[in-house]
Amino acid sequence: MADLQDELRPLPEAGELDDEAQTAPSTAAPYTRGATGTEETDAAAPGSVPEPEPEPKSEQEREPKREPAGEREPAGSPLERARALLTDHPVADGYSGLPWALRHLPWYDLQLGESAVDTDMPRLREGHVGALLWSLHPPEGVAPERAVGATLEQLDHARSVIAAHPEGLRLALSAGQLIDAHHCGRVAVVLGPATAAAMDGSLGILRSLHTLGLRVLTLVGASWAGEEGLTRFGEEVVREMNRIGVLADLSGASDATIGRVLALSKTPVLCTRSAARALRPHPGNLPDGLLAELGAAKGLCLVPLTAEQTGPTVRDVADHLDHVRAIAGPDCVGLSGTYDSGTAHPQGLADASGYPHLIAELLGRGWPETDIALLTWGNMQRVLRTADFAARAARGRREPPPAGVTHLNGRQDA
Repeated sequence: MADLQDELRPLPEAGELDDEAQTAPSTAAPYTRGATGTEETDAAAPGSVPEPEPEPKSEQEREPKREPAGEREPAGSPLERARALLTDHPVADGYSGLPWALRHLPWYDLQLGESAVDTDMPRLREGHVGALLWSLHPPEGVAPERAVGATLEQLDHARSVIAAHPEGLRLALSAGQLIDAHHCGRVAVVLGPATAAAMDGSLGILRSLHTLGLRVLTLVGASWAGEEGLTRFGEEVVREMNRIGVLADLSGASDATIGRVLALSKTPVLCTRSAARALRPHPGNLPDGLLAELGAAKGLCLVPLTAEQTGPTVRDVADHLDHVRAIAGPDCVGLSGTYDSGTAHPQGLADASGYPHLIAELLGRGWPETDIALLTWGNMQRVLRTADFAARAARGRREPPPAGVTHLNGRQDA
């Protein structure tokens, strides 16, 4: 529908037809349609001079116009193949800080383009982005007691941004809605991740956030998910997340927490901003052992496009994708743009339009198109779909925890 609407042209205003008629050449003969359905001109008026026959075009003039060399990619080039592949399998971007970045702007228009941010509709289309996970993380320095309020405000703001751009964005609460949005020419928006502090130690607040659209929660910043792993209440949080359909994000979590969640969760988990620690010793990156465990659990490692975690060039990012794919498997690697989150990006990947260049690099390295389709779209679809199925099954088997264990100070941690 969006494409059809783009083709429409506004009708002329009243009076414009008269103006055109006045400025049209008076020698133009009106057209009539004969019985055979062909268009013919009326007979020339008496005394009129017939127009001369046009001279035949030379062979050079009959040649079609050609684009100057260098303005388009040669047929079959990696970049051309990348764009063709992304048309069918767009990028599901695992982390975007756009909602918070927009809060500082007095006015913006993502549909026409917004130079003050890294993400807008023209660049999303150029980058072939089909879905975004919108971070609801509060900025650094927000007091813990403000975490719930700050997350609610960001949820409200994110919904307002989506509502203000109906021709480009659509809220997706399930894997099916993600596909529907893509088929309608919209970019699907999944709300999350939010920080664990946003639930304030209450499973009731977690359920309320899910009702408002939250689909991903980062298990960092809470006393029940620390360096020693999960407490008994933390384990109850993971079970409840599985029951209602909220995915666990383990980026930044301790190795003990990651290991315990992988063993406990009945649904796949995400690492929304994690690359390979073997290539770059960043604390947010994962060691090979955890990458292997993540692959065995069918989780998803979303490699961030940041200079700090992956390196300053497209080739560095591709190296991390190669490594994660080799250790965790092609079913367990994805992409995380981390745009509008205040981080520096590799050259050639400065904004959301750069994804075709990264995919072209992978094609040049011999990645099969099937693996790239999983990287960009298929793996995220699988994780969201599995979470939906598991939640429906769990709701039929398991009731919400009783009141005595819905809060951090309840019996579970006593």
